[in-house]
Amino acid sequence: MPTDTKRILVFDPQTAGVSGDMMVGALLDLGANPTRVLEAMKTVKHFLRGCHDLEITITDTTRRGIQAKRVDVKVEEDVTRRTATELLDAASACLQKLRVSEDANRFALDSINALVSAEAVIHGQSQQEVHLHETASADTLADVMGAAMALDDLGILSDTNTYSTPVALGGGMFQFSHGIASSPAPATLEILRSKDFLAVGGPVEAELATPTGVALLTTLALESIRFYPPMTPTAVGYGAGAREFIEMPNVLRVTLGKPHGSGLMTDEVYVIDTNLDDSTGEVIGHAMHKLLQEGARDVAAIPMFTKKGRPGHLIEVIADRSSLERLCAILIEETGSLGVRIHPCERRILTRESILLEVTVNDVTKKVSVKLAKSTDGRIIRIKPEYDDVKRLADETGRSLREIEDLVKRKAAEVMDQRAR
Repeated sequence: MPTDTKRILVFDPQTAGVSGDMMVGALLDLGANPTRVLEAMKTVKHFLRGCHDLEITITDTTRRGIQAKRVDVKVEEDVTRRTATELLDAASACLQKLRVSEDANRFALDSINALVSAEAVIHGQSQQEVHLHETASADTLADVMGAAMALDDLGILSDTNTYSTPVALGGGMFQFSHGIASSPAPATLEILRSKDFLAVGGPVEAELATPTGVALLTTLALESIRFYPPMTPTAVGYGAGAREFIEMPNVLRVTLGKPHGSGLMTDEVYVIDTNLDDSTGEVIGHAMHKLLQEGARDVAAIPMFTKKGRPGHLIEVIADRSSLERLCAILIEETGSLGVRIHPCERRILTRESILLEVTVNDVTKKVSVKLAKSTDGRIIRIKPEYDDVKRLADETGRSLREIEDLVKRKAAEVMDQRAR
């Protein structure tokens, strides 16, 4: 997660999923200007071929007792297929007329490109060849324009870090242009796959996550997280879906807040561990080395006593979600363990940044990598030069390792001080 004091925005689609109209409704409920958003959405009919009329209404409604904003888009169009180029050209024309910020312009086009790219992968065609059906409809483009304008109006694209909880996909079957399919739609699943985004099935038999909603969400959110980050909520918005469900409120919740001032950022990792009492030191050492090579964040071997008083080790691996399964397999294969335990873990950490410095000592100039640990308000807590780089410079100059390390630290501090001015 990022390292500054920006506001925090959390989308929460883990109950009712996400669609384009739900996102626009949630942002309106959060405080976006409805006049500007409506204007942006209606611009589409002037630039999209085959769109004759576009009627958009914004109403207050309730879903299972929760008040929410409902955005209803009704379209009259006589075109059922469009090319990706047509959709992108129409979007560019709309954005030019609306004169949104560069951030909003980029967000809108990136969201459409996410849709187009997913369709191209599914159909096995290039983005220039693929023809779009539902994803190129006027209501899709209207949702993108409305979301971009709402985000721009709220200032979210310039000063806010955005996250999302896992996306509820729903289930069952639904009808679309290619016939009957199971939920989620192929494009929805492809976007989630390409963005490495968390998703959950259910909780109802219906299509809860649409390609447009998922494209907007994954383009905006920095990260998919299981739990809210440490924050103080300042505003909450609810966007209503079209249907009413008995099982749960059909709403997308979005929460705006400010981060806690602890100076630490939040990170989510997984801890993999296993007990060993029949492996040699060489086997354990090799397993640790391979786990680090394959992407483990850290590996530790902790001495312990196991059953019957046998000496052994607790092997503990810190892993990202993306490398979790691979590292579990390596740990079992390399150690002969019969199984491993997995614990999702939230932690507080300092942010890290690496810089490359040119350091000259006794007419010898070398590049030294330096790691900086900083708090969320930008304060440098620790400066650590890379050992191998410092050792190489010490060996070539005949100076002590400690002396070279101190010199590099001072230079790094000077560089960061100049940057801050």
